[in-house]
Amino acid sequence: MRLGARIFKTGLAVMLAMYASMWLGFASPAFSGLAAFLSVQPSVHKSFLSIKDQIQGNVLSAILAVAFVLAFGHEPFVVGVVVMLIIAIHIKLKKEAIIPLAVVTAVVIMGSPTDEFIHFATNRFFLIMIGVFSAFIINLIFLPPKHENLLYHKIVNTNEQVIQWIRLVARHEAEVVTLKKDIDKLSDSIGKIEDIYGLYREERNYLKKNEYSRLRKVVLFRHMISSSKKAIDILKILSKYDNVISQFPDEMQDVIRDQLDYLTNYHERILLKYTGKVKSHSTKEYDKELEVGNRKITDLFLIFHEDPEIDRDEWIRFFPVVALIIEYGEELEQLDRLVDGFFRYHQSENEVKVQEKEL
Repeated sequence: MRLGARIFKTGLAVMLAMYASMWLGFASPAFSGLAAFLSVQPSVHKSFLSIKDQIQGNVLSAILAVAFVLAFGHEPFVVGVVVMLIIAIHIKLKKEAIIPLAVVTAVVIMGSPTDEFIHFATNRFFLIMIGVFSAFIINLIFLPPKHENLLYHKIVNTNEQVIQWIRLVARHEAEVVTLKKDIDKLSDSIGKIEDIYGLYREERNYLKKNEYSRLRKVVLFRHMISSSKKAIDILKILSKYDNVISQFPDEMQDVIRDQLDYLTNYHERILLKYTGKVKSHSTKEYDKELEVGNRKITDLFLIFHEDPEIDRDEWIRFFPVVALIIEYGEELEQLDRLVDGFFRYHQSENEVKVQEKEL
């Protein structure tokens, strides 16, 4: 979820929680606002998964808080012991995500007990639960996530940068310092893309027809990310061996550059095909072109490997570059087949929900 949407959604949840508490006559609506802030989830599916855990965690925290106050009082030492118990229990249950909310529940209840402690604790517990349910309602109603749209554009933007660098490095025109910085940024970008993909994968459509279509797209996006990773691997290894490659025979350099140009163009076409901007062609045409290019690279590699003027020990170090170029092509072939299959079969069900990026 984009940062602005997440902020707005969180603000709405806090606002709803506080207004609901005031309308119901509770004296401290800020506590429900705090609980709403801690309960907002990045996707509808996560809301459904977390609501049960949040309720159970809050009930457990409230029981422990009340029991310890009645037995030992409300000294800071007692509060600290309860907090440690809550954290330990939730870690044991592998429910670490709700620890902050559970701890807040216990502290709020134990913070300032009065003579009518049970009534006070019940009041505070309901305030927390108002916050939890307010966040759940906002998650369901407002700003449904558009992870498919965000995911596609993130992948395209990252690919564009990677492909630009591959073309520059293949021509030995890249500025080394800037390239190294951008490789780190691109690796971070892939990490963010995988986070968004995780949210998209966890989404659910409760109509089977729509859910089957979404699952097909989950597979597609997984391969899109895999292809992007392979492109970054190509960039890294070209950067690493740039000085070595620049000393290769011109014929070998030309073949490598031509094959990389073909693969990067192919990659761009596949992503554009997903949004219907490129006509669908038979994957056999591309398979044949890739096979010819791969054969040229491997044949030349073997020819120069036997050349007495070439240092064999130095030449063999280049083999991982050849292997990675071939793997990149195979990854793109697989992605292309998946995109073609997506549009060829189940056409009435498969719908691409990607909006044009604003200029």
